[in-house]
Amino acid sequence: MDLPTLQVIIQSASSVLIASGLIFAGLQFRHWRSVAHVSNFTKMVELQMHLREMRVNDPKLAYVYAHDVEGRLDEREIREYFFNLMQLSVFEIVWFSHREKLLPKDYFLSWEGRMKEIATEQSFQSMFQSRSLKILHDDFEKYIERMVKEVKSHPPHTHHRA
Repeated sequence: MDLPTLQVIIQSASSVLIASGLIFAGLQFRHWRSVAHVSNFTKMVELQMHLREMRVNDPKLAYVYAHDVEGRLDEREIREYFFNLMQLSVFEIVWFSHREKLLPKDYFLSWEGRMKEIATEQSFQSMFQSRSLKILHDDFEKYIERMVKEVKSHPPHTHHRA
């Protein structure tokens, strides 16, 4: 093999290595961006959940925003409403993490199954159908609407946990 051919082979190999490195860096950057996106989303939902938790602990705080207590007769109903919203918030984080491909499908499906059981509960359905303000991702809200309709027509088989 002569020297010019060897130089072309070495230059080609180094070009392939550089291109591969750039592609890898791009994929890493995309993944990092998804992780940051889910992290920011999670933090915002957690902050919102903390405000809900305060209302579970002290239902009188729900009266700060009159629309939050519309149709709620007593402290128990207020607590149930905000407790269910907190559960929904946790699932929203799970849903969003799965949607962004940062959570395995099998783990998401186990959550989904449990949420279908929870969605059969009257207190959950009352919370979800309430006109009170719920801050949810639009796609997540549509997903939960479909789930609630589905469990009303075909309740899931529940298994009891020990």
